[in-house]
Amino acid sequence: MSTIGNRIEETGTLIADGGGFALRRDIGGRWKLDLHRVPVDYVEKRVRISGIIVADGLVDVEALGPDIPTP
Repeated sequence: MSTIGNRIEETGTLIADGGGFALRRDIGGRWKLDLHRVPVDYVEKRVRISGIIVADGLVDVEALGPDIPTP
């Protein structure tokens, strides 16, 4: 994984994970997500997140939205 404090932007599938949410990363692995709102419209859909790594495997998400492919 990456270093705590680093800013990241990643794509993958948003999944329910116990009492929270995680990102199943396109490049493999997963991030647990610390979200400031509940993104129920995006569960089990492809998304893009940006945020800061705050612990091993945990991202404080600043932005989450649909992953729109570029032509």
